[in-house]
Amino acid sequence: MIKNCRFHHIGYAVRDLMETADIYISAGWTLSEIFDDLIQNSKIAFLKRDGFPIIELVAAVDDKSPVVNTLKKSGVSPYHICYEVDDIKSAIKELNDMDFFTLFDPVPAIALDNKLICYLYSANVGLIELVSKL
Repeated sequence: MIKNCRFHHIGYAVRDLMETADIYISAGWTLSEIFDDLIQNSKIAFLKRDGFPIIELVAAVDDKSPVVNTLKKSGVSPYHICYEVDDIKSAIKELNDMDFFTLFDPVPAIALDNKLICYLYSANVGLIELVSKL
């Protein structure tokens, strides 16, 4: 897939951020600050635990949120894998050349220190998120 990337997190679509977070917290996970992402129309938080991948919880704040359709179709579920890349534009081009469809141009993500993110989709891989290292 992408030559120069690192696994960053697994994204879960959730109906109620705190209801889902409480289950993980009771199992020893630590919850980050909760972010209101106005660009994504979502509430976002991260769960961390030593030896496990980071989990991103994404809850819709309105019908414009990208997770609304995921929740309708699949319910609460993992729906994307995120990779950190050094050069987001090059990574997008590399994926486009492999028939990934870019859902939107890179935008700053408040929950990731305003690093640039974008989502791409492939029928053979599913939904992935890219986050710029810088």
